[in-house]
Amino acid sequence: MPQRWRVARADCMEFLGSLADGCVDVITTDPAYSGMNEHMSFGHGRIVGRYSDEDNTRWFTEFRDNPEVFIAFLRECHRVMRDGAHIYVMFDSFSLLSLGHLMREVFAVKNIIVWDKVNLGMGHYFRRRHETIVFATKGHRRLSRRDLPDVWAVKRVHRGAYPTQKPVELFNRMLAGSADPGMTVCDPFVGSGSSAVAALLAGCAFAGADISGDAVALTDRRCTAVAAGRPDPLGPPPRPRIYTAPP
Repeated sequence: MPQRWRVARADCMEFLGSLADGCVDVITTDPAYSGMNEHMSFGHGRIVGRYSDEDNTRWFTEFRDNPEVFIAFLRECHRVMRDGAHIYVMFDSFSLLSLGHLMREVFAVKNIIVWDKVNLGMGHYFRRRHETIVFATKGHRRLSRRDLPDVWAVKRVHRGAYPTQKPVELFNRMLAGSADPGMTVCDPFVGSGSSAVAALLAGCAFAGADISGDAVALTDRRCTAVAAGRPDPLGPPPRPRIYTAPP
C-alpha cells in the first residue's frame, strides 16, 4: 500500500512551488506569525515571550509576515488548490488585524471561526483564551454538514512536545465538513503534525512541510503510528479500564 503522507523539510514557498496546479482539496494551516512578537511589546518584554531564546529558535524560524510575503503565500495556496477547495488559516489577534483582510483579495471568505481554548493563556490587559480561523473557498463548494457551529471549545495543549502545538481535535473540526475520504489535505506549516494526523484519521492523503527538521521527524513519527493503527505518540494517554463485576 502506498504511503498516504509526504512531509518535506522546506520553506513554505519552496514547498508550495513544488506542487502541481490544482492538486489539493483542503488546506489547514497555522503559520508561525512574527507580527505579534515584533509589534505588540509592553513593559519590559514581549507579551508572548522572547523569541530569541534558544528554546524557541531551535524549533522554528518565524514566518516573515509582511503583507507582500503573505499575499504571495496566499496566491501560491490558491494555485495548488482545486476548484471548490477549502482553506482554513489560523490567525493570532495581531495578524488577524494586520493580514487577515488579505484573504479576501485571493479567496471567497465565508466565515471566521473562534477557537475557544477553554483554559486561559498569557496576555496583557486581558488574558487570551481564543484564536481565530478564517475559512474561505476557491470557487464554490458547500460544507458537507450543516450542524457545525462557528465557536469551537477545544482545550489547548498544555506543555506540549512542540512549541505552539495544536490539538488534533482542532483540525478534526476543520475537516469535518470539508474533507471526504480520498481527498488531499495540505499544511505548509506542519509544525508538530497535528494537521497530518487529523488528515489520516479522516481517510485523506496528506502533503506538508516545515523548515524544522525536528518538526518533520516528529510528524513522520506520528503519521507512521496512526497509519499503522497505533495510538498517536502525542495523543492523550489511554483511559484506564474500570473493572465491573458481571451481574
